[in-house]
Amino acid sequence: MVTDWGAHMFDIVQWSLDMDNSGPVEVIAPDGKEHPFLTYRYDNGIVMTHEKWDWNNAILFTGTEGELRVQRKKLETTPASLATKVIGETEKHVYHSDNHYKDFLEAMRKRSKPICDVEIGHRTASVCNIGNIAYRLKRPLQWNPRKEQFKKDDEANALLGRPMTNEWGIKI
Repeated sequence: MVTDWGAHMFDIVQWSLDMDNSGPVEVIAPDGKEHPFLTYRYDNGIVMTHEKWDWNNAILFTGTEGELRVQRKKLETTPASLATKVIGETEKHVYHSDNHYKDFLEAMRKRSKPICDVEIGHRTASVCNIGNIAYRLKRPLQWNPRKEQFKKDDEANALLGRPMTNEWGIKI
């Protein structure tokens, strides 16, 4: 099951992949064979898995130059020199925030979007939700992040929400 810490970790992955306005295109339930863990595939070919390992609530990025292990307020790299490598002017940068609370208050003052606005939170929650649906259905699912629906899968799409009761429904 993907719950609260899943959202915190997937939020960092979505941010680092520049997918805050999108998401994976496929989610594959663990099958005990080719996919031992819940597996997400992005349109650009990047693969993300949901699995337990030595560090609780952490992310492991594996790239061509080594690995980054990221946890709240903790970073380890292999090789160690990656931790001090400077990102060049023309290389990909992600937005920086050292204080989300201050950023949120500043956005209210300026009437602007905070660094982690509601759409980013929604997209992160969607990654968790579609993972939980794959866990429940125990099969691969094709996801359209633009339409926010599973492709040609009524059973999976039915699990994206639930009917509202009259007491809590939206009246037009």
